[in-house]
Amino acid sequence: MTPQNLSAFIWSVADLLRGDYKQSEYGRVILPFTVLRRLDCVLESTKPAVLAEYEARTKAGLNADPFLLRKAGQSFYNTSPLDLNKLLGDQDHIRQNLYAYVQAFSPSARDIFERFDFHTQVERLAKAGLLYLVVEKFAHIDLHPEAVDNASMGLVFEELIRKFAEISNETAGEHFTPREVIRLMVSLLFIEDDDVLTAGNAVVRTIYDPTAGTGGMLSVAGEYLLEHNPQARLTMYGQELNDESYAICKADMLIKGQEVRNIVAGNTLSDDGHAGQKFDYMLSNPPFGVEWKKVEKVVRQEHEQRGFDGRFGPGLPRVSDGSMLFLLHLLSKMRPAQDGGSRFGIVLNGSPLFTGGAGSGESEIRRYVLENDLVEAIVGLPTDMFYNTGIATYVWIISNRKTDDRQGYVQLIDASGFWQKMRKSLGSKRKEMSEQHIATVTRLFGDFTEAEFVTVLDADGKPQGEAQLVTNNDMPPVAPEGGRLKRVPISRIFRNEDFGYTTITVERPLLDESGKPVLGVKGKQKGKPQPDSSLRDTENVPLAEDIGDYFKREVLPHAPDAWIDEEKSKVGYEIPFNRHFYVFEPPRSLHAIDEELKAVSARIMGMLGELAE
Repeated sequence: MTPQNLSAFIWSVADLLRGDYKQSEYGRVILPFTVLRRLDCVLESTKPAVLAEYEARTKAGLNADPFLLRKAGQSFYNTSPLDLNKLLGDQDHIRQNLYAYVQAFSPSARDIFERFDFHTQVERLAKAGLLYLVVEKFAHIDLHPEAVDNASMGLVFEELIRKFAEISNETAGEHFTPREVIRLMVSLLFIEDDDVLTAGNAVVRTIYDPTAGTGGMLSVAGEYLLEHNPQARLTMYGQELNDESYAICKADMLIKGQEVRNIVAGNTLSDDGHAGQKFDYMLSNPPFGVEWKKVEKVVRQEHEQRGFDGRFGPGLPRVSDGSMLFLLHLLSKMRPAQDGGSRFGIVLNGSPLFTGGAGSGESEIRRYVLENDLVEAIVGLPTDMFYNTGIATYVWIISNRKTDDRQGYVQLIDASGFWQKMRKSLGSKRKEMSEQHIATVTRLFGDFTEAEFVTVLDADGKPQGEAQLVTNNDMPPVAPEGGRLKRVPISRIFRNEDFGYTTITVERPLLDESGKPVLGVKGKQKGKPQPDSSLRDTENVPLAEDIGDYFKREVLPHAPDAWIDEEKSKVGYEIPFNRHFYVFEPPRSLHAIDEELKAVSARIMGMLGELAE
């Protein structure tokens, strides 16, 4: 059964709820019951052994917990003889028996149902006379691991959350990231780590997601690693603000045998659930364009009082968009380079690339990551890739263990054209990246090469076949006689300082009524021309260029009396991504347009002539 079919089947429960529940409340019932049925099915085969062990250990007066976990073969268990099917045998006491069954779960699993506020929903269903019918529906859904593997179960949860988010006008994208975006990020994260990916190497690594949602990023990373190296072990850590998403993430980790204490509830920015910890790999898709006013006081306090000893030393972005705070948070979680270093991928919208002039919080954060040589690559994704927004998005790959050839450089990859249309749109998501697209981007990153799409055009400017991807190491095609090659860059490599500039303040003298410069009369300004604030201007000088040379060439020919106020000079950084991939298309010649108009006019006159006959 596909995740879509399965979630449609589970969705049929909504028919029972109609009338007693608003549409926006369906998820409060269906999500916890789906989790409950999944746990029910996972434990089914070991249930008799667990019950026997529980009885024996309890009689002996021992702490049964470690023995029960071993017998269950999971990181959770249930000591009740009941399950969902047995609950149906006693319709009159189903409410009390359901409570008893849920209470018999081990504490980590019980916490999941507390996060869902399950007690309130059970009371409400019982009052409406729906509890038995809902339990009956779920008892007949087959969620056994043999029928639905962990990866499919994760997709089922995501599909359900997306549906509930749509009908209650919430943003589904806050809860999860499209799977192919995660696969791309994970591929980029691991591509250079042969020791981790080589089958047979029994390596242990940690991975962390500060905006874990339903745990999709952590799950895909785990699946990818196991696929390449079954001996590798990835220990997962995460934090999530939304209670329902947290509960699902925790349930998913329980079933996968992960240590669920590593998944923490709460706001990552104001209350770091993994304070002081460092990780090998990290992934995050923080909310875009969401203001951080609620946590502003705590974040500013940490920035001002702890500086670089805290998480927000380099600077703070404007309050209207907190996504760069998550970038800073992840930087603070990087393992020092001498201890093996870290690499992380974070999805951001366009504004962190260029918002804010020299000296602003955003510019200072960019300055920090570029001057410390932490940015390996930035990949531009297609638009319409996410469920809740159609805007352009970018994956930043940050590392403090760059290979020798990458040191001092940043690779920009424009993958905005790497997409295929989806058969059916999901919210704002209309496009998806194929496995081939992901493989191409991963190869360009792994090879650390510049590349372009080259199209052969004939003498009339018509394309001759498909565009070819040509890297530095390939021989480009040859243009036919009279034709040309159309080149569109896809991957470009820049030095870190190429993105830096100095903003200089250009002053011009204040003139008195007779047109002479007004001179200062006190202190340091004595005898010096005073600036006219109405003529004040600023110029951005590339870091690689000498400021004096630039001033002589660009300013003095137009304003010979100008000077630079050096006290106001500031260094800034911006990454004008799209500008580096813009290809100028020369307009057609006037002669060609004229000829085309004549041909069209002649055709129209011919048609009119035919009508007149």
